[in-house]
Amino acid sequence: MRDLDSDSQPQSNTLLDWYDHHARSLPWRISPSDRAAGVWPNPYRIWLSEVMLQQTTVAAVKDYFHRFTNRWPTVADLAAAPDAEVMGEWAGLGYYARARNLLKCARVVTDQHGGDFPDTYDGLIALPGIGPYTAAAISAIAFDLQETVLDGNVERVMARLYDIHTALPTAKPQLKEKAAALTPAHRPGDHAQAVMDLGATICTPRNPACSICPWRAPCAARLAGTASELPKKTPKKPKPTRLGIIYLARRTDGTWLLEQRPDKGLLGGMLGWPGSEWNDAPTPAQPFDANWQDIGEEVRHTFTHFHLILQVMLADLPADFIPQNNQRLIARHDFKPTDLPTVMRKAFDLWKAR
Repeated sequence: MRDLDSDSQPQSNTLLDWYDHHARSLPWRISPSDRAAGVWPNPYRIWLSEVMLQQTTVAAVKDYFHRFTNRWPTVADLAAAPDAEVMGEWAGLGYYARARNLLKCARVVTDQHGGDFPDTYDGLIALPGIGPYTAAAISAIAFDLQETVLDGNVERVMARLYDIHTALPTAKPQLKEKAAALTPAHRPGDHAQAVMDLGATICTPRNPACSICPWRAPCAARLAGTASELPKKTPKKPKPTRLGIIYLARRTDGTWLLEQRPDKGLLGGMLGWPGSEWNDAPTPAQPFDANWQDIGEEVRHTFTHFHLILQVMLADLPADFIPQNNQRLIARHDFKPTDLPTVMRKAFDLWKAR
């Protein structure tokens, strides 16, 4: 078999030829033909898409991306937006620390960089909420810098192309080294997107379409018959289950009692129902004394590191109730269930379906 590392330029050219004909059409992407004609990506749109795509699928992100860019077309528009409006628009996308960092980053870019994203890896990684992967992706895709972009798709392609059996995450440095060797000085942004597209459409986790892959010939795992086994991953530990209690309280005029969660931690900064801590044996934490009634159904939700089961309690909200600390009274015409994080919206849906 040929030495792939010494043959990187032909391999990159083969992939770019494939990408020119098969690139996915994505709302934040500049097509290869437009890019060849001198149309450059908007760094704001690339940054926004990359933040949204962390731990989230393209299909889930598209609608959010359209809503954000229609409502806040520039980074300065986003920077000027009230926190609550941005958090509400983000609701349902999960990993809410991303939304908080999104605002922090937008305000730094606007206030300290005149609304222009830095055009270097070092400048980008210094911004709030931008780590090595996101800095490399923006550098390559928005500014055509020769940076190595390593997401799950790229890891899978590299593991198969080189038949690497070291399990993830241990294999990451080796896979990045292989990806870097293939990254060309010419069209590195298109190359990065091409490898990601290859993993998303051809070199898929299950049943890879090896017969139509542009890297079929040099793929070591195809030749060894091991493609479907790769990449190998260290077995995950079983997720624990935590329990909690949430309290839905509503006035006869439709006003709801909600609370704003602390900025740090799960669902940080989001509005949700008052409730207990989430642990093995939650202690009741009623927001006020009342005849609380169990609605008879549980909210079940899964986060990255644990499963959650919530008991849902219901009571009438007193007309003279005065909110305390982080509590909020939301009038009927201001209450938007879509602004709630998914786990909280599930409780509302159970209440509505009673």
